[in-house]
Amino acid sequence: MKSEPPPPWKIRWIAQLASWVMRALFRTLRFRFIDHAGVLTDPPAEPLLWAFWHNRLVVSAYMFERFFPKRRGAAMASQSKDGEIISGIIAAFGLRPIRGSSSRGGARALIEMKRAYDDGYDVAITPDGPRGPRYHVNPGIIKLAQLTGAKIFPMHIEYSRCWRLKSWDGFMVPKPFATVTITYDALHPVAATTTEEEFEAERVKLERLLQVAGDE
Repeated sequence: MKSEPPPPWKIRWIAQLASWVMRALFRTLRFRFIDHAGVLTDPPAEPLLWAFWHNRLVVSAYMFERFFPKRRGAAMASQSKDGEIISGIIAAFGLRPIRGSSSRGGARALIEMKRAYDDGYDVAITPDGPRGPRYHVNPGIIKLAQLTGAKIFPMHIEYSRCWRLKSWDGFMVPKPFATVTITYDALHPVAATTTEEEFEAERVKLERLLQVAGDE
């Protein structure tokens, strides 16, 4: 028998509680930045497509809120039941949630991401999410970059100490008082393509770029 989704008030309550717990943890962390892109000192006027692996995303909304307070951001949340809660957490950190994924509602999500970009929002994407394979760039981010002409903002997020969940991607949660090292690579333009081979070359180029920092 199919279970009923929780009522909206309960989802909002769980999301708010989760955001409070997350903030309490994040305030104990020490953040260290390596800014090859120069975005902290000279942020670009145009919106960007943020790209980082799915298993490192837990600090991303807080990072955006704390270190980029003048920019507007949007982020993906899946269409699953858990996605309802994640969407609420995203909103609690001041980001615009976009529902969908590469596996469910992908076309609609692509349209909504383009709309957010056209409205002036940075769009955060985990290119291997929500189901993997781990550290494999799925085509959605390349398609979005080509549709919008946006540059991809590649980043690597490392924790000095963390818990690893037994999920498909080995999802990481930093332990209290850990150091979070965030490397911002140079902004990455995606070329227009006319063949599947050219598109695949652009996808592989981004995948290699994201793996430069020694992701396992």
